[in-house]
Amino acid sequence: QVQLVESGGGLVQAGDSLRLSCAASGRTSSTFAMGWFRQAPGKEREFVAAILWSPSRVYYADSVKGRFTISRDSAKNTVYLQMNSLKPEDTAIYYCAAKGSSGTYYLEVEYDYWGQGTQVTVSS
Repeated sequence: QVQLVESGGGLVQAGDSLRLSCAASGRTSSTFAMGWFRQAPGKEREFVAAILWSPSRVYYADSVKGRFTISRDSAKNTVYLQMNSLKPEDTAIYYCAAKGSSGTYYLEVEYDYWGQGTQVTVSS
């Protein structure tokens, strides 16, 4: 089992930045990749970004490419999502997820463990 706890959400204005953190605990050695997803009110949950352990690769949704950066601190078992130039359409609950096998990184069904989510609200 892997436990995930997100933090760092909040209320910001358009153009501001936020950094989300996802701390992993438990059987983290079994983790192959971690990702961030988000769910806006009335919409389905969507892929935001993913980071693969080996080989080290990162992937982004087109809607956040160039504004968001995913990274990890392996010593702290923590993954970060740096969000810059935030827009009102980025408003959503952001979820951290972990997967223990290779495969499609942008499908939520591929992920085995999920955090409880953290709210990000961007005002115009």
